[in-house]
Amino acid sequence: MQIKRSTVLVDDQEKALRFHTTVLGFVKDKDKDKDKDIPMGPFRWLTVNSPQGAPGVELVLEPMSLPPAQTYQKALFDAGIPASAFLTEDIQAELARLKEHGVIFHGEPKSLSAIISVVFEDHCGNLINLVQPLL
Repeated sequence: MQIKRSTVLVDDQEKALRFHTTVLGFVKDKDKDKDKDIPMGPFRWLTVNSPQGAPGVELVLEPMSLPPAQTYQKALFDAGIPASAFLTEDIQAELARLKEHGVIFHGEPKSLSAIISVVFEDHCGNLINLVQPLL
């Protein structure tokens, strides 16, 4: 069994694509509109991946088309619960780079046993945990 895709809910797919590619440095992988292979109604099958990540693993930028999805995303955000986590080898360098792009962080990196962690906003309604493993 493998994990090949993970999903993050986004309020606007185009804005999410810009953030994930321009700010985070991911690359667009799949981008299929409603008239192509994967029927998505008025939305797109839109994925990104990390040049430094495992080959074939994609992050789906899933549109929040249903009210329960919007409620779920807001509840996670309001509770301070990250929707996903991204790894880095140098959290201080990544923090500085992302702050230059206007990314909002919730606090400073904290050492938590085997990791250093800090949470940021993805401009699409989610909190993301940025993690540097220490082992």
